Amino acid sequence: MTIEAQIRDYLAHSVLFTDGAYDYEDDASFLEEGIVDSVAVMELALFVEETFGINIEDADITPDNFDSVTKLANYIRRKQAVLN
Repeated sequence: MTIEAQIRDYLAHSVLFTDGAYDYEDDASFLEEGIVDSVAVMELALFVEETFGINIEDADITPDNFDSVTKLANYIRRKQAVLN
């Protein structure tokens, strides 16, 4: 399963509480679309740390890294590259 697919699955089930698919484009802004609020961003960060084995610094939780599936997947890849 791709990083994007894992993020979409998490958002659909744990944030949007749906049994269906994530119905947004991967570039859709989490904040502008109302997908996440500040609490959900923190839960999303915890999910990323646990699922992908990376440490997220508070300073990394920015719209550039955490405001769409695409941005978050790219952030995860950058963090994983540093670990390898």
